[in-house]
Amino acid sequence: MKYRFVCTPSHGYDDNKPTNMGRKSFDRENPARCSFSGGKPNRCVIFPGSVSVVAEALERRNKNWIVRTKIASDLIVQVGDSIFHLHKLPVVSKSEYLNRLVFEGRSNGERGSNSLKIHLDNLPGGTETFELVVKFCYGWKVDVTATNIAALYSAAHFLEMSDDLEQGNLISKTEAFLSFVMFSSWKDTFQILKSCESITSWAKEFHILKRCSEAIAWRACINQKAFDLDDFDANNTQELKSKGIVDSSWWFEDVSALRIDHFIEVIESIKQKGMKSEFVGLCIAKWTAKWSSQISFGLNNITPKHLTRQLRRVTIESLIKILPEEKKSVSCNFLLHLLKLGLLMKINGELSKKLERRIASMLEQCCVADLLVKNHGENETVYDVDTVIRVVERYVSSLLRDPAPRISVVGRLVDGYLTLLARDKHLKANSFQLLAQALPKTARHCDDNLYQAMDIYLKGHPNLTEEERTSVCKAMDYHKLSQEARQHMMKNDRLPVKLRTQLILIEQVNMTRSMTGAGSTFRRTKAQAIIRVSQGLEKEWMRSQKEIMMMKKEVETMNMQLNQLNMCKIELQKQVQGWH
Repeated sequence: MKYRFVCTPSHGYDDNKPTNMGRKSFDRENPARCSFSGGKPNRCVIFPGSVSVVAEALERRNKNWIVRTKIASDLIVQVGDSIFHLHKLPVVSKSEYLNRLVFEGRSNGERGSNSLKIHLDNLPGGTETFELVVKFCYGWKVDVTATNIAALYSAAHFLEMSDDLEQGNLISKTEAFLSFVMFSSWKDTFQILKSCESITSWAKEFHILKRCSEAIAWRACINQKAFDLDDFDANNTQELKSKGIVDSSWWFEDVSALRIDHFIEVIESIKQKGMKSEFVGLCIAKWTAKWSSQISFGLNNITPKHLTRQLRRVTIESLIKILPEEKKSVSCNFLLHLLKLGLLMKINGELSKKLERRIASMLEQCCVADLLVKNHGENETVYDVDTVIRVVERYVSSLLRDPAPRISVVGRLVDGYLTLLARDKHLKANSFQLLAQALPKTARHCDDNLYQAMDIYLKGHPNLTEEERTSVCKAMDYHKLSQEARQHMMKNDRLPVKLRTQLILIEQVNMTRSMTGAGSTFRRTKAQAIIRVSQGLEKEWMRSQKEIMMMKKEVETMNMQLNQLNMCKIELQKQVQGWH
């Protein structure tokens, strides 16, 4: 929205000129501005208070600013490296602060031969802002826009230019424009915030940041259907305008472009206004994604490296502190990304632990994609594994206090994650082992998925040492594998030799046990044969002696086979014990 805002004083206007007294006028063809006007030589529309000294012009000669009048200058004000040659009367009549320096002889004023010299080293806005102040004091027109209002407003308060000295002084005029802009233009409010970056301490002291943040929060939280779409780019809102609505996240783009301290102010205000926690979380995630992709993190190239690192650490800590506490307000993937950045920047230990606990509490509702946080180093894994290991270990430590009935869900999650990462050539055997063994044995009822991940890893890393192969397979429990997986293992030449040998022996023992079970069947057959013999002798005494002898021989043969099986079993048990 473009408009023209005209402020009116209570006195001192030209009877021969139209003054627009007591009204605001809007001009959509001109950018947002407020005109404060001075004396007749400038053909002012509006006058401030009565003009004490009539000045013809304000001339700049190198670093000197000279007010051209018929009266000699009697006040020198130095702002930074610029020197203003002024007159006491028009300045002290509007500034209580300069009044004290001139007439009370404060220590920061010093006398020369014919004029008083004052230093204003910490004036908000510096030379450019003081030039506007000088124009206002001498009755010239002052153009105020969204880009300079914050500095001018702060300077007016710093110089104490209140209505106690003169009605319609600079504080009241800048206050009127500041309030008008903040509650009438979304984009200009962000321009004000942007201009505050060079005067942050003053902007906080005079509550400009807080007021802008509250204005943004108010507009972000109002009924979207009633919102004025004219403030937004037509290309982005055309479809929404046709439906009569605005998407609830329309404010993300502008808010996520703010500097971290201003962003935090806005987010805090938005939370206080009652914005849904899901939208607050999404906006924080969007800001983080935009910020983390910038190497400079908002600083110029000459900023010392240690300061850059300190700013990054403080930034991440601030983001963690403003996260909404509600469940499902932020995604597990974003929190992992934030934790990764925090660990890189060595943030406060308590904050990192708090973040780890929060992510750990979400694992039972996560899928594999939620754990994927990309690395960007040349010799690093595609996805960050170390951060996931920390979170899984934090989850396991929490089980000591509150055992989770759904730990098997996390077991499947970790196995799926390992399967996805197994082909990464930069994934170290130690990292694979740590993550596989991070969960207790009870987390897996069946180790088939873990075996699949292990086999993929061994296939993708053929140059592993025998020791590394053994460490990769250490978490797997052979007895938790399905028969199909066991048969695959028996033929898998990628497994370490020692493990394969152990598996073969175990299979032999199992076969022996099965055959031992058959031996008991032989005993039952023997007993039954004896019973049949006795019964036959009693009932069929006519059976021949030869038939009886054959039956006895059969029983003896069965006893011999049984003894051989027992000897084989004892020998195999000795071999297995020897391997251990």
